[in-house]
Amino acid sequence: MAGHSHWAGIKHKKGKADKQRSKLFSKLSREITVAAKIGVPDPSMNPRLRSAIQSAKESNMPKDNIDRAIKKSQGGDEANYESVVYEGFGPLGVGIIVEALTDNKNRTISNVRSIFEKNGYSLGSEGSVSHQFDICGLIKLKKENYIEDEVFEISTNSGANDFKVTEDFYEIYSKKNQLHSLQIKLEKKYKLIFSGIVYNPKNMIKINKVSFEKIINFIETLEYDDDVQKVYSNFEVDQKILQELS
Repeated sequence: MAGHSHWAGIKHKKGKADKQRSKLFSKLSREITVAAKIGVPDPSMNPRLRSAIQSAKESNMPKDNIDRAIKKSQGGDEANYESVVYEGFGPLGVGIIVEALTDNKNRTISNVRSIFEKNGYSLGSEGSVSHQFDICGLIKLKKENYIEDEVFEISTNSGANDFKVTEDFYEIYSKKNQLHSLQIKLEKKYKLIFSGIVYNPKNMIKINKVSFEKIINFIETLEYDDDVQKVYSNFEVDQKILQELS
């Protein structure tokens, strides 16, 4: 679920999406349930739930699964999940942010620490890595569907403070507390692929092919943990390496 990373397409092309579909749906369901429980079970009045449902739909999660996850939030016997964030370091000082939803923090920190250590990386203290990132809102649109100048103008006039064009998407950034209002305005005209709060790197650290392959495997191992929801990092790699691995 590190869907905002620049190498997400590589993972997809490796054909791992189907293999991990049930685990992905489980994580999406947990986020929907927690979002509905923390706020209200109405996505029009709950920005976090709105974004969670959007992510589920983009991942082709069946509507019945989404509805069940929302209803589950209203049951009194549902486990009390809480959000936790871990910070750590990869090769060449690459920063790693791990977001998790857990009903047992001791289990989760033990698992995350073990994954870091087995890969030769280390966890850091709170604030040791997060200062390298901005916590902000992000909305993504499919590039092929819309005209760049139009999207840019509407986005900036609606409160966006940054606009990036990637290979497949328009990425529209906002301040954390302005995401929901921007989302509502853009939804009137566009189909959003993603909307949520993310850790956006302030600066990128270049790594070589060996480090790139190692850190991808490391992040995939992190993401496979049941409690881990999202992983963010601030590495970048030469485009030629991405093409070799595509």
